[in-house]
Amino acid sequence: MLGIQNLMLSQNDKEIMTDIRDTEGARSWMASICGPHQLRVSKPKSVRFRHIGNVLSATTTTIGHIEYGTDVSVEIDDLQNSYSISLPLSGFQKLQGRQRPIHSDLANGIIISPSSPCALHISGNCRKTLVRISRQAMESGLEQLIRRPVAEPLVFNPHMDATLGPVSAWWRTIRHIESELRNPGSLYISGHFIREMEQALIQGILISQPSNYSSAIESTMNHSLPEYLAKTRDFIQQNAKENISIRDIERSAGVSRNKLYSDFNKYFGVPPTAYLKRVRLEDVRQDILEDRGFENISGIALDWGFNHLGRFSSDYKKQFNKMPSETLQRINKTT
Repeated sequence: MLGIQNLMLSQNDKEIMTDIRDTEGARSWMASICGPHQLRVSKPKSVRFRHIGNVLSATTTTIGHIEYGTDVSVEIDDLQNSYSISLPLSGFQKLQGRQRPIHSDLANGIIISPSSPCALHISGNCRKTLVRISRQAMESGLEQLIRRPVAEPLVFNPHMDATLGPVSAWWRTIRHIESELRNPGSLYISGHFIREMEQALIQGILISQPSNYSSAIESTMNHSLPEYLAKTRDFIQQNAKENISIRDIERSAGVSRNKLYSDFNKYFGVPPTAYLKRVRLEDVRQDILEDRGFENISGIALDWGFNHLGRFSSDYKKQFNKMPSETLQRINKTT
């Protein structure tokens, strides 16, 4: 018997609560949260799946606790559009992938990246904190750090030492956010505030957790942007909704167009006009997340200067690997 309950805390913040007693129901629920997988259960009648958490305001990031109530194995070929980050509060889990098996308990978390086939074995007494961050949000945060487009999939070292250093601090931040979300008077119900917190979480894990981009992140962080380029980047971000042109960007920069294009390509991997389009697409996506379908997508796109809707849809899919309507569908699955 499948029982699902969703509670709206406010217009922008959602609490997730579900109790499920069958294998397929549990698999389907978690597939909608994290991505496609297979769920193997030796004693199907013992399944007591429970998920309590929150979808952070104006984002698709979720933070919560899950338990299955019986030993299960989760087989994953590719989560596709999610990073699944977990840390047991009780019990244990074991991750088997291309590297040696990783034992996960109170002191050892795991992170499963897209494009990383693996099997996760979870003990029946395991109750764990689960953080889901979208691939788009993680790659956007990575691009801000390395100042260029992501050329290949971001893959983290799956083992997270939750007892020492920055990773331990990251998990403490997660616990703090959970605590604040239970407080109706908290700043964390503000969409703008929680988006900034989400960015801090993403940049924190990118900086602290080893990945195939760690050397690029470290290298870029050791070389600051030229002052004029930082000023120009800020000008684009602050005026993206206006009808600005390359001439406006050039005047803001105070350098020749050739130097502007050369340095933008060097530091951001794209020319300023392409950077402007990327910022506008990110803002469109954010408005879709905040609006949650009350205004049609075409209207949002037009507000951000996308007058050719067919080209807008193509550019959106190229940047986010999904159509604008699919972003809306992803929101509605947890509403």
